[in-house]
Amino acid sequence: MMAFNRYAEYYDLIYHDKDYEKECDFIEEILRKFSSQPIKTILDGGCGTGGHAIPLARRGYQVTGIDGSSIMLQHAKKKSSEKGVKLILHQSDLRHYDLREKFDAAIAMFAVINYLNTNEDLKAVFSTFRKHLKEGALLIFDVWNGLAVMRHLPSERLKIVEDSGTKVIRLIKPELHADKHLCLSHYKMLIIRNGTLVDEIEETHSVRYFFPLEIAHYLEDAGFQLLRISPFLDLKREIDENEWNMTIVARAA
Repeated sequence: MMAFNRYAEYYDLIYHDKDYEKECDFIEEILRKFSSQPIKTILDGGCGTGGHAIPLARRGYQVTGIDGSSIMLQHAKKKSSEKGVKLILHQSDLRHYDLREKFDAAIAMFAVINYLNTNEDLKAVFSTFRKHLKEGALLIFDVWNGLAVMRHLPSERLKIVEDSGTKVIRLIKPELHADKHLCLSHYKMLIIRNGTLVDEIEETHSVRYFFPLEIAHYLEDAGFQLLRISPFLDLKREIDENEWNMTIVARAA
């Protein structure tokens, strides 16, 4: 499971338009609908720069974040301090850690689970989540939907963002390996400050996509009960081959 490298330096700028508050509204909707117990503590697996952790902490939850990237966690620490929000942050591999604590709920948002490329990775992460959850606690995450990936196929994408004199031009070239359920996303980024090219970054992220019954199998093996698979941000509709992102809700059995 990879930790983001230099891509992490520009993560918040690249995703400045991502509506984390709306996504946290969705998380809370799930908690209200499916939790049979009050939610006070949340484990945020792959917390990154705190995009979900900070809004959730501001809403009154005690949030503990885990991430493998020191750069991401530095940004999360800085942002939470600036906003006057308390987070508990740990740098660790999501497959193998032991906080010696059990939580009321856990999340792994924004394709965290997609970075688990092997079956062994998936088993390890779900098992570790289960170990850190109270009986009946919820696990919420989103992944690429293999049904849609195979129907529509990944394509090249260009994104240009700019803020405070810094412009990032990001190109993604996908390389599909359908036999392994993997898409190699080749990133190339140009960093321009005040009209001058100051940096170039190239990284390859290996992203796995999943099918509904596959996810159900691995969750059940790890001691979870699958409660819901739906399109991202929409609990009311069913998943199909046109929804690229799907949300999974499971309960620690």
